[in-house]
Amino acid sequence: MKHPLVKSAEDKMNKTVEKISEELRKMRTGRPSPAILEEIKVDYYGAPTPINQLATVSISEDRALVIKPWDKSVLSAIEKAIFASDLGLTPQNDGNVIRIIFPTPTTEQRQKWVKKAKEIAEQGKIAIRNIRRDVLKELKDLVKNGKISEDDEKRLEKEIQDLTDKKIEEIDKLFEKKEKEIMEV
Repeated sequence: MKHPLVKSAEDKMNKTVEKISEELRKMRTGRPSPAILEEIKVDYYGAPTPINQLATVSISEDRALVIKPWDKSVLSAIEKAIFASDLGLTPQNDGNVIRIIFPTPTTEQRQKWVKKAKEIAEQGKIAIRNIRRDVLKELKDLVKNGKISEDDEKRLEKEIQDLTDKKIEEIDKLFEKKEKEIMEV
């Protein structure tokens, strides 16, 4: 059975990896993805509502996202919300659907996106190391107060370091996958 300190560290590290995975998933790449619209809220009868609750979002063969609202009266509100977002997308409203065309990104754009993804991954690694540092401090306090032996401390330190290495490796893999996705033409 895992020591409560190790279990607590693992839970926190898992949440960090999950958050980084989510941030990378929502990141813009050269390919259209409905996930990039998840953060955009539309004012629908006074309530901020996600686009995917107002419309179907699909990807067409011509590198475009197609947003087809169930209620056509929200077309202009969706269009305004997309323009107002900081994603740099240009929606085209034809009265029935909104199309967002994703031109093939330049190498420079791709490199910027990779750099941004690397920053996100690095933030995750820093958070994991901070969790490790805090847990090791708690461990030292337990030894100092005579609650656990020095042998247990060494064993738990190794468990925490192994866990840290594993979680950092997971973040590296998430970044590598995202980098490959961004650089793919």
